[in-house]
Amino acid sequence: MEQSALMPAVELVAALRSAGCVFAEEEAAILLEAAGTAGILTDMLALRTHGHPLEHIVGWAQFYGLRIAVAPGVFVPRLRSEFLVSEALDALLRMPSNNAGLRILDLCCGSGAIGAALTHRLTHRGHKVELHAADIDPVALECAARNIGPFHGTVHSGDLFAALPHELGSSFHIIVANAPYVPTSAIDFMPQEARVYEPEAALDGGIDGLAVQRRIALEAPAWLRPDGLLLIESSVRQAPKSAAIMGSHGFSTSIATNHDVDGTVVTGRMQ
Repeated sequence: MEQSALMPAVELVAALRSAGCVFAEEEAAILLEAAGTAGILTDMLALRTHGHPLEHIVGWAQFYGLRIAVAPGVFVPRLRSEFLVSEALDALLRMPSNNAGLRILDLCCGSGAIGAALTHRLTHRGHKVELHAADIDPVALECAARNIGPFHGTVHSGDLFAALPHELGSSFHIIVANAPYVPTSAIDFMPQEARVYEPEAALDGGIDGLAVQRRIALEAPAWLRPDGLLLIESSVRQAPKSAAIMGSHGFSTSIATNHDVDGTVVTGRMQ
């Protein structure tokens, strides 16, 4: 059906704005592209005005230049996590040249957005990459398989490192993790899009938000090469504690923040 048969863009923008959508113009353009028919657009608009994440409605999220497939109930990759990709990319490009390729683990991968974006950039620079992605959520892993499939990545189902086969031990050049780091008591104050429509397991980091990071820092050394890196997304407030946790398990650490996207990354290097 021709776009002219759809709701006029000005009306769509007005409806979205009245529902509290801050980026109403951008969202209207995405919905118009995705809908195809007036009936589908009406249904999509109803979902959006009732608080469903736009990405769940249209089936994808824009992330680091890629369209990442997402589905209802799957954590939506955030703009701030693009900084994690950038930091990981910079760190890997500073590593000595490795003709055998780079082995990467996207832990707590969700949709696999971070691993897909990182591998996409590395392969375009001529690097060989072996990508692995692990998560406990089967719905998220279905999306991850779609997103990392073009890069010949492998998904693993299970609780953190328990998802991985033992033969991958001591082999990763880098582990990137956007593990849940929201304190349990703060979840009720998150936007509806997150607290209602995304899995609690992807948000809840325990009493202080760092419970999963502690487990990762404890187990990661057994999976990294001697010169391997662990990069974890954190917050400005939590980052010093994240770094201290990693330091207590033998990592030398650094903290980087990008205020433009509200992104903070703690990097640990095996000593």
